[in-house]
Amino acid sequence: MLRLKISHFTKYEYEKEVSLSPHNLFLIPQIQSHQRLIESDLSIIPVPDGQTIRTDLFGNKYSQIWFSEFLDSLSIQNEITIESEEFNPFNFLIDPEFESKTEGVGIPAFTYSEEEDTFLRPFIRKEDSPLYINEVLDIYANTQNLLDFLVKLTSRIYQGWTHVIREEENIWTPEFTFSKREGSCRDLANLQMHTLGMLGLATRFVSGYAFNPKIEAGHELHAWLEVYVPGASWIGLDPSLGLLVGNNYVPLAFHADPIKTLPVQGSFFGEAKSKLTTEVRIEEIS
Repeated sequence: MLRLKISHFTKYEYEKEVSLSPHNLFLIPQIQSHQRLIESDLSIIPVPDGQTIRTDLFGNKYSQIWFSEFLDSLSIQNEITIESEEFNPFNFLIDPEFESKTEGVGIPAFTYSEEEDTFLRPFIRKEDSPLYINEVLDIYANTQNLLDFLVKLTSRIYQGWTHVIREEENIWTPEFTFSKREGSCRDLANLQMHTLGMLGLATRFVSGYAFNPKIEAGHELHAWLEVYVPGASWIGLDPSLGLLVGNNYVPLAFHADPIKTLPVQGSFFGEAKSKLTTEVRIEEIS
């Protein structure tokens, strides 16, 4: 059993007072079957005029807050304790009929049932890129089945692209990440999502926390992806580390659009520059 205490601090400072739009805080853990939320404490300064818990179209719970006064700063402190059981990330069976329905010459094309396709349409990116084709064909030609392909593709990105830390909130295009041969966790996840989309596979972007005991600090605000495979449902893949997602991952938001998974979403009105300070600390506790 893994028990994690997570502290996430965010502060926006403005040169002069501004007005804020309603803000959506995607800081509520989207609890998985192997996880349990032990404690949760969200502190906001100044205290908002209103606060409520909502659920978006993709099933993510989030806090909505709003203010009527002008502000020169906004501080958000989120403290949670998670209990997470160990599990085998390979413990599933893929629908064999789904694997046998591949079509196309060269690059395989997986097809979902009519019902699945209706639901999954926002998650499928079918645009082709000549940059990816040879890479995908090379990996797919040397795999035994779809799971083997997913594992080897995740490993290939991990081994072939350098993971870098980028503090900017933007996400590189998959073409730029592919050509540069490096990227942040969100860039690499976005690259793999588009690569899998070429095969007709549905993917969604995930933001959250990942505890890595091999890192001295042992904490990180992280991003990865999930691919939908009939029989297995959503399978978590982390190209930054080259592995399937385990019990040390705590998702905050799932979405077809990576930008919609940012922990704090909102804007301000006024002629002022803003400064963002964030800090995430994760520790394993007994």
